Amino acid sequence: MDDYTLPFWIYLCVLTMFVGGAMKKILASHLSTAPTLVAWLGATVLVERLWAFCLPAVLLLTLLGLTCCIYSATRTGPPSTNLPAHGKAVFITGCDSGFGKAAAKRLDTLGFEVFATVLDLSGEGARELQRTCSPRLTLLQVDITQPQQVQQALLDTKAVLGLRGLWALVNNAGVCVNFGDAELSLMSNFRGCMEVNFFGTLNVTKTLLPLLRQAKGRIITISSPAGDQPFPCLAAYGASKAALNLFIDTLHHELEPWGVRVSTILPAAYKTGQSSNHAYWEQQHKQLLQSLSPALVEDYGEDYINETKELFQSHASQANPDVTPVIDTIVQALLSPQPQVRYFAGPGVGLMYFIHSYCPYSLSNLFLQKLFMKKKLMPRALRKQSGFDLNLSLHNNNNNNEEEEEEKLK
Repeated sequence: MDDYTLPFWIYLCVLTMFVGGAMKKILASHLSTAPTLVAWLGATVLVERLWAFCLPAVLLLTLLGLTCCIYSATRTGPPSTNLPAHGKAVFITGCDSGFGKAAAKRLDTLGFEVFATVLDLSGEGARELQRTCSPRLTLLQVDITQPQQVQQALLDTKAVLGLRGLWALVNNAGVCVNFGDAELSLMSNFRGCMEVNFFGTLNVTKTLLPLLRQAKGRIITISSPAGDQPFPCLAAYGASKAALNLFIDTLHHELEPWGVRVSTILPAAYKTGQSSNHAYWEQQHKQLLQSLSPALVEDYGEDYINETKELFQSHASQANPDVTPVIDTIVQALLSPQPQVRYFAGPGVGLMYFIHSYCPYSLSNLFLQKLFMKKKLMPRALRKQSGFDLNLSLHNNNNNNEEEEEEKLK
């Protein structure tokens, strides 16, 4: 062992940390592969490097396998007792439909005191909540982009709670108002996404924080993988979620001394809100074409823009209508004695983050393109350029052939 240099030891330590981190990431990624199998695959990499130490391979594998089995047993063992829901008040934004409405109904059933915000108190979603939920549920008409309405919601909530604090805030309200390349996305779309997804959520969170600190409660935010990974044609939405993710991650550190737990839920693709409304997509598409300059429409082509709309509609139609995994995750984050900082809700999200974290960028980017936007058309200007280059190449080849023929005749 005296023959090994300091750089080798450093390399070995770095490799060990990387493999250990990769194993931990895989085991936490909700992949279908058995955790013990993945752990043993990681162990073989360590064995290959540690063989130089002349350590008995069987002993080493036995120790590593035992460690992985113990870790796996602790993960699959009996769950810790959840906290009681009775007497706990939860404030949920965006309950007109989707995750918010389903969460309000589930939490009311479990015995929570729910404050559910809706955009329209006379809308279908609000009427359904009034019809199906207990008297414990309080409906509040709130547009989270309007500070006065958020302040009024605070006063209404305090009037019901009295001297009690607020156990949890579920930041669910969000919007995706654009589709298409960043250059084709209107500035109003970027601002609209930021106003709702970031500034609106920021305002609600800051407004309710005194009540949350009083109860040593929790903040649970429904975000999106688009805030961490560059999904094609979702620049406006992704940028707003990226800002939101950083804000929530910062709160996690800042509120820890206060006893407030902060969690982010990253769901897979589900049918929520306007995602399956074809009339909505057609209206957005028409508005986009009317707002773009003729030069941009000429460069990209109406067929290219139309293909993007159709791909979005296809992706939305294939999304899962059953939002149960997300609602189950919200309940887990609310009642777990030790809630996680981040939750992956739905199939494929853990795998996506693993590829994003550990694979080369080119592979991660290819994975996103194949998973999300399988575009076949190039922008019109690029198609013209490719055709021009091809014609120029054929012309040059013909000229070269003619010159060769002339040389042979001479």
